[in-house]
Amino acid sequence: MRFLTAIFILSLVVSCKSPEARYPVSQSSGSYINESVARNKKLLAQEEAQIEEIIKQDSANTYLSSNSGFYYYYNKRSEDSTNTERPEFGDIVVFDYQISTLDGRTIYAEGEKPTKEYAVDKEKLFSGLRDGIKLMKEGETVTFLFPSYKAYGYYGDKNKIGTNVPITTKVTLHSIEKEPNSESNN
Repeated sequence: MRFLTAIFILSLVVSCKSPEARYPVSQSSGSYINESVARNKKLLAQEEAQIEEIIKQDSANTYLSSNSGFYYYYNKRSEDSTNTERPEFGDIVVFDYQISTLDGRTIYAEGEKPTKEYAVDKEKLFSGLRDGIKLMKEGETVTFLFPSYKAYGYYGDKNKIGTNVPITTKVTLHSIEKEPNSESNN
């Protein structure tokens, strides 16, 4: 009987023990993330140097720097002083574009991609072009130089544009249709 009582008390003591945290079998030091950050910084520096070299060698165009991290110049600028409208969230824009590498090799020629109708910031479009269109006015043609992170990034376009390819995109904005419930229409 004492034996059973001792087992009973022992089982109570063991079962009342608080739960212990389980630890992973292997622990990561975060070195992979640190290596990835270093690799991406190096890639960005190389792409920016390549873009700066293009700008330095191109005396025919006046390049502007965007707040979003890319450069651009106007091929055709609106001379109409009454034309001040730029696309805003929800507006429908119609545009054509062509894409080439920074060294001028054509990836998508003019007309190869169909004329695009795009609801600003409501549909998918690579981030650089999404930001670039908002800098344009109706009737303008602009050439953008995008580092790969503002273009198609790590994944490419899964067709002709590979991993981490900086690109040049020439865009012609044909029309801007203001969103019907836009505050600027009131």
